[in-house]
Amino acid sequence: MLDIVNLVPFAFVLFFVVMFIASAVRILPEYERGVLFRLGRLVGVRGPGLFFIIPGIDRLVRVSLRTVVFEVPAQDVITHDNVTVKVSAVVYFRVMEPQKAIVEVEDYLYATSQLSQTTLRSVLGQVDLDELLSNREKINQQLQEILDRHTGPWGVKVANVEVKNIDLPQEMQRAIAKQAEAERERRAKVIHAEGELQASVKLAEAAKVLAMEPISLQLRYLQTLTEIGAEKNSTTIFPIPIDLIKMFLDKK
Repeated sequence: MLDIVNLVPFAFVLFFVVMFIASAVRILPEYERGVLFRLGRLVGVRGPGLFFIIPGIDRLVRVSLRTVVFEVPAQDVITHDNVTVKVSAVVYFRVMEPQKAIVEVEDYLYATSQLSQTTLRSVLGQVDLDELLSNREKINQQLQEILDRHTGPWGVKVANVEVKNIDLPQEMQRAIAKQAEAERERRAKVIHAEGELQASVKLAEAAKVLAMEPISLQLRYLQTLTEIGAEKNSTTIFPIPIDLIKMFLDKK
């Protein structure tokens, strides 16, 4: 009985030692880092793998290093030519310096999301609608550079920004459709005019050749009669130029 009583304090001590060691052990995966604070002061960054902290004195803040995909909600944007559109985007970013992401900004995820929304409205408000629709790659690059410049002091790297959807008002969609139709008609007329011009040039060249050789004109006339006779099963009367049979008369 005395042995059991003597073992109770030892068991309590052993239990507290095990609990202390368990609370002091930390394991972080490869994609995470731990920002360590000791009595409120920044000590450094720990991980990945196994390490120890001092329970009750150290505080560990975990930070993920994986790329975060943030979808910017649809924003009402007034373009430079006073057209109201709804634009949504997707931002890809990741933490490069965990200590800055925790110390320099209160919540880097929320701060980056709010900065993305304001930057999207600011940049798109400086471009015309035609440029927004046609030069989306250029606008994506501009958004990425601006966001990355502002999030750099937070230890956050913006890798890419993609304008996702552009919702136009119904009247603007109809206007763009009419503009596209007018553009197609203009191109058709231009192509038709260019074809007429090329045909007239070729006809002028052919006329010069036929003028140099009168017999060629007569042969062309006979060929035309042959083609007409083959296409129509009817009798067609054509006047025959005297020059066409003059050679036979002279020979007789």
